[in-house]
Order: sequence, then C-alpha cells, then structure tokens
Amino acid sequence: PKQRIEIRSACALWRRLLAGQIAASSSHTASLRQSILKWAFEGRLVDQDPTDEPASVLLERIRAEREAADAKPNAKRATRKRKAKS
Repeated sequence: PKQRIEIRSACALWRRLLAGQIAASSSHTASLRQSILKWAFEGRLVDQDPTDEPASVLLERIRAEREAADAKPNAKRATRKRKAKS
C-alpha cells in the first residue's frame, strides 16, 4: 500500500512536470513561428538574388498589363453548359 502511494505521487509529479514542459514548449513554438514568418516577409530566410527586379518594378509592370488588358475590347469567354440536375 505504501509503495502504491509513492508510485502514485511520483506519477502525479511527473505529470505536472511534463505538463509544464509541454506548455513552455508550446509557447516557445508559437514564438518561433511568428519569428520565422516575420523573417520570411522581410526576405531574411534566403540570400537575395541581385538580379531580381525590385517589387516596385514588378508592381508597375502588373499595373501596366492590367491597364492594357482593360483597354482591349472584351473577348467572349467560352462558357460551359451546366448539366441539368436530375
């Protein structure tokens, strides 16, 4: 009986210790995830290619392509016939 009480106490202690470790790890993981996302958006995860065009140039090219597409007469889109529900 005394051994069972000691074993139960030891198990309870281990559960509390593990629960604390899991909580700390979970918090640390969330913090790491936020840091990684921040670094990714800052472009700090990989070396930058000096031949890549700046984002401002890319955005201007996209804007010009959209304006050119808007200026063209609309081409008819191929439409799919929907099957009638049975």
